[in-house]
Amino acid sequence: MLSEEIINKYNVSSPRYTSYPTILDWNRMEFSAAEFAPIFVEAEQNKNHSTSVYVHLPFCESLCTFCGCHKHITKQHSVETPYIDAVIKEWQMYEKLNGESIQVDEIHLGGGTPTFFAADQLKRLIEAIKVKIGKDPLFSFEGHPNHTSDEQLQTLFDLGFRRVSFGVQSYSPVVQKAINRIQPFEQVEKVTIASRKTGFTSISHDLVFGLPKQTMENMIDTIEKTIQLKPDAISLYSYAHVPWVKGTGQRGFSEDDLPSGDEKRAFYEKSKDELLANGYVEIGMDHFALPTDILAEALRGGALNRTFMGYTTNTTDRMIGLGASAISEYGFGYAQNIKSIREYHGMIDANELPVIKGHVHSKTDATLKEHVTQLMCQFKTTFAKDDWMKNHVSTFKETLDEFKKDGIITWNENEIIVTEDGKPFSRNVCMMLDPYANKIPTQGRFSKSV
Repeated sequence: MLSEEIINKYNVSSPRYTSYPTILDWNRMEFSAAEFAPIFVEAEQNKNHSTSVYVHLPFCESLCTFCGCHKHITKQHSVETPYIDAVIKEWQMYEKLNGESIQVDEIHLGGGTPTFFAADQLKRLIEAIKVKIGKDPLFSFEGHPNHTSDEQLQTLFDLGFRRVSFGVQSYSPVVQKAINRIQPFEQVEKVTIASRKTGFTSISHDLVFGLPKQTMENMIDTIEKTIQLKPDAISLYSYAHVPWVKGTGQRGFSEDDLPSGDEKRAFYEKSKDELLANGYVEIGMDHFALPTDILAEALRGGALNRTFMGYTTNTTDRMIGLGASAISEYGFGYAQNIKSIREYHGMIDANELPVIKGHVHSKTDATLKEHVTQLMCQFKTTFAKDDWMKNHVSTFKETLDEFKKDGIITWNENEIIVTEDGKPFSRNVCMMLDPYANKIPTQGRFSKSV
């Protein structure tokens, strides 16, 4: 167990490394469709890729004041048809750019609230995308416990979906009121049971620690209720308080209501102990799963990956993002769609891919991406046969030795291994190796490690 002094020392602003380089360090902050398309064609066209599709469905009926997602708040469901029309048209643009139909191996519906959309709209969307699918497709979606019906569950199951994650956050009425996310335990229980009855084989619950008005007592109550429902996987995220990025949404409460770094760390450690004692295994730095879940299987097989969606079993070599603000990931780099829904519709209506920024990897970027991913997924990275990486690592010997002295890592000239106690500070280790983070102070750019 690390001392309070060590925890405070490393509790600094740091990237979450769901991508490398992080989105703030991309080199195409103005990436027009005209510039993007030729790069896509040269690198991606007719290359027998395995492809994931991420669809961003941004609508929510109410604002959760802890949320950092790109979303649009409305109760007007008339937005459903034109938005699905636009996403389908965007997909057709990619198929045309690809030169032939794209084989889809994975689909993930994220948001926003994907279950804002009626079952028939979701069916229309998925049937347009999965015309050509791989041998063992993996389809998943995010559901709101208050807005996920039996009809939606059955429709998505019939379309091939087997994984679902529900945003729970906290069962404390006090915390729920502070974050404007009122959903009783009984409602989460109902939708979890319904998902199992429908046939979903991997049900995940998303929890957050460090929320306003959270205490050790209500944190443990949330963990105990979660264990009672026994989801196959659990995400235990640290609340990222970044109101300078997300605007008024994260100012729905006083900063005095937020737990301290020491309290957050205690919440995490106690929650982790409870989950491990009840049969869960640790996956990465903020996920847990039953040994039978596919995340645990991916970890054991060395296939665990980390993307903008967090830890995943994603083994495809590219991810095409559809919808407003969606991010795509390719071998050559990244691309992000325009965030404004109105402008997204405008670009689609003009038959223009809605890409507005991105990144094209340098050789250094590609190398460091591989090692950052290994550190975040496997908590170790090896570079015995990579002279460039060995030289890069050696320039940080003094810092590495300090990490080692503080119990965060062990290391030698061939590898870096994050210790059990050091896992929550894997971001700090990655940041040390990151030349972008070393050029610009991270304070005010990213959330804190704890």
